[in-house]
Amino acid sequence: MRGIVSQSSIFGRHIGGARVINLDISGESLEEILELARRADRLTRKALPRRDGTQVRPRPGLEIAAPEVRVIPDLQRLAAANMTARDFGQTIDVFNDGMRVVEINVGSKRMDLTLKGPERAVDRTQGIENLPIVTGEGTIVPASSLAAIEVTTGPPEIRHLERARTVTLQIRPARKLPLEEAIDIIRKEVIGTIDAEGFPEGIKMRLSGAADDLTKTWNALKLNLLVAVVIVYLLMAVLFESLLYPLIIMFSVPLATAGGIGGLALLNTYAEQPLDMLTMLGFVILIGIVVNNAILLVDQTLQHLRHDHMMPADAIMEATKNRMRPIFMSTLTSIFGLLPLIVFPGAGSELYRGLGSVVIGGLTLSAVLTLAIIPPLLAVMVRKPAADEAQPEPVKRAAE
Repeated sequence: MRGIVSQSSIFGRHIGGARVINLDISGESLEEILELARRADRLTRKALPRRDGTQVRPRPGLEIAAPEVRVIPDLQRLAAANMTARDFGQTIDVFNDGMRVVEINVGSKRMDLTLKGPERAVDRTQGIENLPIVTGEGTIVPASSLAAIEVTTGPPEIRHLERARTVTLQIRPARKLPLEEAIDIIRKEVIGTIDAEGFPEGIKMRLSGAADDLTKTWNALKLNLLVAVVIVYLLMAVLFESLLYPLIIMFSVPLATAGGIGGLALLNTYAEQPLDMLTMLGFVILIGIVVNNAILLVDQTLQHLRHDHMMPADAIMEATKNRMRPIFMSTLTSIFGLLPLIVFPGAGSELYRGLGSVVIGGLTLSAVLTLAIIPPLLAVMVRKPAADEAQPEPVKRAAE
């Protein structure tokens, strides 16, 4: 007996589905599959110690211990009785738990018409041998005269993967062990070890469940991050009518990424929070938020250059002074608005706590470093407008 303790996944339908790695062992021979599954189970428990909270649940069990009655038709006797194996099997089904014959209408309701044998037709297992079978010739004979009946043991469940018999080890790593690291351990120390030792021909081993989900999610997330960066850059290029100024603004994105990682690390000092899908979405959200501070600086600098005819250094200094207060005001309102998601735990807090820590960390670090990095970049790249440089000095002074 194995005790399995798990928590329902917030997004999945299955118990513990969000962090369950399935090691599927498929083949044709159930005995060979079970032998290989036992080896994989021992290696998994060695590679991922149970004391750390790792749980391994085989489906079905690793022992063929469930009582089973096998009815093996004798094709020659069935042919002599003018019957097929299908006819014989349907007759056994009728006496067992019934067989659906047709769907009928009863008033306004549709019901299944089920054919069943008499209740308590068999009082003991061996009584299956005496079930009455009506042959194609109309005679009634016992089931034992048309088939060999064996009382043996078998698996408690029949599982198939791509039409092949399959035994699945559902591995739930410890909470402190990252899912990707657990997958790498299983691939190297379990699948790699068995592959080096060799296993029967026709047997396949593959990882599924959270392993497949992690790969798909990571690939989709990389594409989403790239698309978000490109969209933000192109949008600013259209608004500023330049490809240079948006490039300066995009330098604030790496700063936010570093702050998001720092915020998540700080959260994990007092509360366990994995880097899950929603937490990763926090980095996508940061791309659209943290550029606002840099946009304020760049836009105000260009306003001073184009309309106030200021020198680049003076325009940058004046823009930084004017926009420092709005930057800190918007940053602080966002931080204090998100802070309850992290500070006050409650029902469902694990859903948004990671996202909130990433956004708060990214906003905090970006607000400080944007004022320290964007102005020097502007000083290097910004030049006075050509029309303003060609304007005579007296005209400039008169304009001032």
